Amino acid sequence: MNKNKIIALEAIDQKEKLIYDVADKIWDYAELSLNEYKSCDLYCKVMEDEGFEVRKGLSGIATAFMASFGRGKPVIGLLAEYDALSGIPKCNVEKKEHLDIEKLESSITSDSSAHGCGHNLLGAGAMAAAIGIKKYLKESGREGTVILYGCPGEEGCASKAFFARDGVWSTLDAALTWHPSDCNEVVTGSSNSCIQVKYTFKGVSSHASAAPEKGRSALDAVELMNIGVQFLREHMSDKARVHYAITDAGGMSPNVVQARAQVLYMVRSNHVKEALELQERVDKIAEGAALMTDTTVERTFIDGMSDTVTNRSLEKVAYKNFAELGVPVHTDEELKLAKEIALTYEGSDKNPGIGASFDEEYAKKAASLRKENGSYMNDFLLPHFMGDAFEASSTDVGDVSYNCPTVQIHVTSWPNGCPGHSWQNVACGGTSIGKKALLHAGKVLAATAIDLFENEDILKESLSELKERTKDGYNCPIPKGAIAKV
Repeated sequence: MNKNKIIALEAIDQKEKLIYDVADKIWDYAELSLNEYKSCDLYCKVMEDEGFEVRKGLSGIATAFMASFGRGKPVIGLLAEYDALSGIPKCNVEKKEHLDIEKLESSITSDSSAHGCGHNLLGAGAMAAAIGIKKYLKESGREGTVILYGCPGEEGCASKAFFARDGVWSTLDAALTWHPSDCNEVVTGSSNSCIQVKYTFKGVSSHASAAPEKGRSALDAVELMNIGVQFLREHMSDKARVHYAITDAGGMSPNVVQARAQVLYMVRSNHVKEALELQERVDKIAEGAALMTDTTVERTFIDGMSDTVTNRSLEKVAYKNFAELGVPVHTDEELKLAKEIALTYEGSDKNPGIGASFDEEYAKKAASLRKENGSYMNDFLLPHFMGDAFEASSTDVGDVSYNCPTVQIHVTSWPNGCPGHSWQNVACGGTSIGKKALLHAGKVLAATAIDLFENEDILKESLSELKERTKDGYNCPIPKGAIAKV
């Protein structure tokens, strides 16, 4: 690490207590998508106190913000998320002698919420990087700007895609982010794009036995729509997915023709252009179902996000810094807790890393590293995977990556194979295991950003690569006039 990077890393260490305090408070708030008012206010206050210029309400989203420091170019963005998930218990296990699994699982209710995706760590780690970069810019006197973007609703509204529609990301020279995971790696490959639409059918209620001919069933329309989509599945790409949930079945009385029913659809495909085309076909099926039942249908756009665009130029820089900084190292007590958590789920013996699913030799290397490590925590850096990779999950980081060079890393925040969106993730996010991950992520991102500030050629190369990979253009999944909703 050169002296400028050391300045940034030391600044992060000096603010360790503050950074951990923010992560703990966000963990405790556990606010759902677009309701992250306390979380947003906390970040804005901390960033103002740290000397950043703060602006709230990006793209008309009340819980979104940006905090900037510096002047001129290059402009480097850091992405913070801080929304929680519903239906997961907020379980604090750090000071417990033993995990009471039965009690934990029985505490899950539909209105419980917690950070099952580790976003309390994600946001705090990005903030840590911003604090370190600010110190570097101030001490070095170098021209450049760092911006921490508060991106709410990753789980429910895809705010980054709304920002993309409004041209926010096109002002950046690069964007850096991270995500809690079960391994240490630089993220590569593409993900699924995703679009969510709610369909509300309206009919006419009547007595289902005495006057069935007067009724027009909205629930029939929902069921016919679902059948139509089932037949569509044969004619979709292998990488496409369509999911649905009936959110309103029209009431509890079977002898009343349901005058209202509602279904929420999620359409995924490897590329956003394909998802938009598939979504149009689902729309037509909804219209057909309404025609067949003599009902009406109202279409409400919920959210949309694009697939991720690989940027090898930035990946190499991030990997170099990750390798120089090493990985978080865990104590015997932390490893003991990790083992106890790992024994509560299946899959703790899987081969870690994105590349393990796509390359046999890579999988063998990952297995060897895990065996050599000898614990349920993957305390090693996986090799940089350079092959083609695809993850079936979706993230609105994809919309950032279409509009500026973007790189993401994973840092070990819970045991190997830990299931996503789980109470196990929540538990780790409230412990020293999670805190070590976020601080380390902040350091890797800060060091990577400093390379970008000091080497214009890297930015030119990454932009050239982006233009080549996106030469067919960007199809924004957010329609004009759409408003982010809960």
